Amino acid sequence: MRRLIEIATERRVTIVMFTVAIALFGLVSLSRLNLNLLPDISYPTLTVRTELTGAAPMEVENLLTKPIEEAVGVIRNVRLVRSVSRAGQSDVTLEFAWGTDMDIAGVEVREKLDVLFLPLEATRPLLLRFDPSSEPIMRLGLLYDEETALEGAGAEAQLKALRRLAEDRIKNELEAEEGTAAVKVSGGLEDEIQIQVDQRKLSQLRLSVNDIADRIRAENVNLSGGRLEEDDQRFLVRTLNEFQDVEEFGDAIVAYVAERPVYLRDVASVTQGYKEREAITRVNGRESVELSIYKEGDANTVQVANRLHRRISQLRETLPDTIDLEEIYDQSKFIAGAVDDVRNAAVVGGIIAIIVLFGFLRDARATTIVGIAIPVSVIGTFLLMYLNDVSLNIMSLGGIALAVGMLVDNSIVVLENIVRK
Repeated sequence: MRRLIEIATERRVTIVMFTVAIALFGLVSLSRLNLNLLPDISYPTLTVRTELTGAAPMEVENLLTKPIEEAVGVIRNVRLVRSVSRAGQSDVTLEFAWGTDMDIAGVEVREKLDVLFLPLEATRPLLLRFDPSSEPIMRLGLLYDEETALEGAGAEAQLKALRRLAEDRIKNELEAEEGTAAVKVSGGLEDEIQIQVDQRKLSQLRLSVNDIADRIRAENVNLSGGRLEEDDQRFLVRTLNEFQDVEEFGDAIVAYVAERPVYLRDVASVTQGYKEREAITRVNGRESVELSIYKEGDANTVQVANRLHRRISQLRETLPDTIDLEEIYDQSKFIAGAVDDVRNAAVVGGIIAIIVLFGFLRDARATTIVGIAIPVSVIGTFLLMYLNDVSLNIMSLGGIALAVGMLVDNSIVVLENIVRK
C-alpha cells in the first residue's frame, strides 16, 4: 500500500494519463452499451402445457396433469409445483430455486416428459418460459381513417384488405430492419375458404365428410417429384396442383357414383369467408389490425426502435391516404425516459453532494478532488460494464446513482487521512 501511495505521489503525470485513459475508454464503452429497460433476468419457472381436445377438466386432470406432476416433481431444485386443469388444456408450473440453470432444468424436464406415456390424442407437451425481454418493443395499428371506415359488409371487406396489406407488405418491410426478429399480425379478418357440406346429399350418395376432406387434400397438393439429370444439367420436378380460386374448389371431383363424377359444388357450397376471430383490436374506437414487433435477443432496444421509426415514416408515405399506420406502444420511449430520469438523478445528486461538501470543508482544492473522483469513477464503471456484457438499464443506473453517495463518503475519508498525515 505504501509503495502504491509513493507511485501516485511521485509519478503524477503517469497517474493523470492513466486517469484520462480510463475516462476515454469509459466514454467509448458507454456509446457501445446496450440500452434496455431491465437486465437479462431468467425467472426460475417453467410451464408444461399439454392439450387434449374435447376433454373435460376432470379428465384432463386425471389423464394429463397428475402424470406430469408425478414425473417432473422429482427434478432437482424444484421448490413448488402448481397446476391448472381446464377444458382441453393442462398447465403444470414448476418453480425452481433461484440460481438454477434454466437451460439445464429445461433439458431435464424434457427428458422426464419424453418417457411419459400420455393419451395418443394429446398434443406433445410444450415448455413455456416467462422472459420479460420477449415482449414486443413496439405495437402498431393499421386502420382506415374515420371518414373512410364503413360498417356491416363494407367493414368486413376493409378488415380483410387491412389484414392482407399487413401480412403481405408491411410485415416483410419491418422484418427486413436490422435487429428485428419477428413481426406478428393479429386482428382484422383472415381469409379462409369455407366448405359447407350438405349432409343429406352425402347420405344419398353414400359418402362421408372424411371422404370429401381426403379428396380435397389429395387434389390440393404441391409436392416434390425428385430431379432429372442430363449431362451437366439438373432439373427439379415438382407436382403443382393447388387451387387458385373458389371456382376451382367447386370443380374438384370428390367421387364417382354410377360411373358419373360428383363435383364438390354438387354436395357442398364453397365460399370465401374468414377465420374465426380470436382477437379484436381497436384504436380510438375503430377496428384495426395490430402488428407486434419483436427484437433480437442481443439487440439494443432504443437503436432498433429508431430504425423502425424511420422505416415506418417511409411506409406512411407509400400507403393510401385513407389508411393510417399509428404507433400504439413504443417501449423505447419508456426506456429512454426511465434511463434519463435515473441518469439525471445521479448527476443532480452528485452536484448537490459536491456543493454540500464545499459548504462543510470550505476548501476548494479538496472539493475539486472529490468532484473529479466522482465522474472518473462512474465513467470507468462503463468500461467494466462493457467488458462484462452488462446492459445500461434502470437497475444498473440505479446502482451507479447509489454508488455516487458512497464515492463521496470514501473520498472524504481519504482526504481526512491525507490531511492528518
